Amino acid sequence: MTAPSTFGLSNEARNLHWLLSNLVEEVPGVHSVTVVSSDGLMLLSSDPGHLTAKAAGPAAGKPDGPKGSSADLATIVSGIGSLTVGAAKLMDGGGVKQTMVAMDEGSVFVMSISDGSLLGVHAAPDCDMSVVAYHMALFVGRAGHVLTPELRSELRTSMESAL
Repeated sequence: MTAPSTFGLSNEARNLHWLLSNLVEEVPGVHSVTVVSSDGLMLLSSDPGHLTAKAAGPAAGKPDGPKGSSADLATIVSGIGSLTVGAAKLMDGGGVKQTMVAMDEGSVFVMSISDGSLLGVHAAPDCDMSVVAYHMALFVGRAGHVLTPELRSELRTSMESAL
């Protein structure tokens, strides 16, 4: 994984990029991580070249993330988040804190950050789920209070300029 370019970003934005990179690098089994806003737009990604896997073609080998794209993971996380919020409302279950989908070939974890923003992780099927959830909770605890509307706007602009 190459570190995303943080040139020109505020200290808060650079810190969030650093936290995201650490989550991928330090937690065994984690393939990719993304943060999406409440309206489903990707704000942060562990895969700064999220379009390069598609451009590289099949000769590039099997990518680590879903179809090699952080945009795909962001879409999945946004959909899971929306579905679980709707289910919680129907069941009078209150707010959704965390969702986990275990599959034969991997796992997807979704955790609420703040004001509807979500942290999503794609991990290996043999990952230690409690370790992944613990590190996600650490990220949420550190990121939640700094994810202001201004910072979300800065991150969104940064992601759009990377395209």
